Amino acid sequence: MKKVLLAFQFLTIIPVTGIKDVSEKDIGSASAFFPVVGVVQGLIFAVSAGIFLKVFNAELSNGLVLLVMVLTSGGLHLDGLSDTFDAVASTGDREKKLQIMKDSTIGPIGVIAIVIVLLLKYILLNALFSNSTINIYYLSLLLMPVFSRWTMVTALFHARTASQHGLGKTFIEHTGLKQLLIATFITVLVFMSALLITSKFGNRQLSIVNCQFVFILPLLYIFSLMSLWFFNRRFGGATGDNFGAVSELSEILFLIMAIICIQNFI
Repeated sequence: MKKVLLAFQFLTIIPVTGIKDVSEKDIGSASAFFPVVGVVQGLIFAVSAGIFLKVFNAELSNGLVLLVMVLTSGGLHLDGLSDTFDAVASTGDREKKLQIMKDSTIGPIGVIAIVIVLLLKYILLNALFSNSTINIYYLSLLLMPVFSRWTMVTALFHARTASQHGLGKTFIEHTGLKQLLIATFITVLVFMSALLITSKFGNRQLSIVNCQFVFILPLLYIFSLMSLWFFNRRFGGATGDNFGAVSELSEILFLIMAIICIQNFI
């Protein structure tokens, strides 16, 4: 339970209390339960969408859902995204790039990256809503953060640290095969539950959820490996900020692939 609470503490703004005697290993191995955080966030997104749609039109509702997405994580992953892109845009050496990511000041490239990602998410959420049934829309909102957090775990498992300081190093060092297998088991369990629910909605909707699992999950795994290859070339490894970027970009990739699945089965 301690590691589950730690996962919530590091990935969300949900207040977590009562955690005592926390070691560096406890913190790092909490990555095994990142998909659990994704489940809770996904439920919040889906329930929020249901409430907003009863009051507002789809476009405004999706904008508010996007706001909920940002607020539940406290903008943590967006901060990592902006720092990563600021560092990538730098013409300095690796040490200079790592220093940029440590700097709390956000640069113009980082701002542009955040704006583009948020705009893309808004467009994709609207496309998801307009191209799918309401049930698939809700299920996609549930699965998106689960798959995204799992992608973070796969990246942590394969990563090498670019810095000898920070939480990124702690998570990388203590995310082993055990943590990856636990995270994968949780993700598969959530998918099977979604599959069971969807089976009541008809074969076409069942095929969409199957597509999301069979195609999107392997694609996200490949994406995590490609991201690490890029980070290794640019920074000599990965930092905590880079995993925030992986989380944000994997959500966009999930939405794109979910829409492709929907267009092929509806």
